[in-house]
Amino acid sequence: MKSAFLPDRGVVKVAGEDARNFLNGLVTTDLDRLQPGLGRFGALLTPQGKIIVDFLITEVPTGHGGGFLIDCPKALADSLATKLKFYKLRAKVTVDNLSDDLGVLAAWDGQPAAQPDLAFVDPRNEGLGYRILIPENLKQKLSDLIGAKLVDAAEYEAHRITLGVPRGGLDFMYSDAFPHETNMDRLAGVDFDKGCYVGQEVVSRMQHRGTARTRSVKVLLDGASPEPGTTILAGDKPVGTIGSTAGGKGIALVRIDRVAEALDAGQPLTAGGLPLTLTEPDVVRIPAKQPIA
Repeated sequence: MKSAFLPDRGVVKVAGEDARNFLNGLVTTDLDRLQPGLGRFGALLTPQGKIIVDFLITEVPTGHGGGFLIDCPKALADSLATKLKFYKLRAKVTVDNLSDDLGVLAAWDGQPAAQPDLAFVDPRNEGLGYRILIPENLKQKLSDLIGAKLVDAAEYEAHRITLGVPRGGLDFMYSDAFPHETNMDRLAGVDFDKGCYVGQEVVSRMQHRGTARTRSVKVLLDGASPEPGTTILAGDKPVGTIGSTAGGKGIALVRIDRVAEALDAGQPLTAGGLPLTLTEPDVVRIPAKQPIA
């Protein structure tokens, strides 16, 4: 088993007697389905349905003070806390950015020998393994406890890319992408049967009408890797942009209808003059409202 402390992740805590209902009215995931030891994937959206920040969230046991811990991009932790406080109004909740004291240890490729507090399975993809919320100075001790070899965060990044799980800021831009475009609907990040939340109307419309035309897809690279943000071309026609890459693999954000047309016409795909292919070419032909098994 491997583990890596992720220096780009921070933690925001939301607590108080109204915390569950407060968050449920704001985010895409159903907090009524959350309990200590479990994790959920979700996002806070703009009223127009675009992702402000995506995150993993777990419930804190009452013995540890209760509330909810949000595992989010560290660079956005302050703005997330500020945004939540803006929505707070008269709700009996407290919001604190704990990123200076608490971080995220990822563990994968095996089962932990022990179950630490504040640990949960990453709900996006079983191959991503576990998340454990700890101070950075405990990363080696916790790795030893669960029987994992502590490695550099770059190894986790390569693993994430291989599994095709998008990362905000690299594979899509915050405030510029809808949940469907980043595959949140396929990664258990949107609960379509829950009550209202910010941006729900747009997201529900995209789901029921099947109007998502842009998707994150896995790609294979032949040789050098293009820089993130490089335009992907089918012939001379733009069809998307390249995101994060590692070891000849990558994630791209593409217009699936245009890529499907290019594949049917036998047109090669390139990014920065470098050839690339889709790992799963049939994915661009799956209807937008049909989840991938």
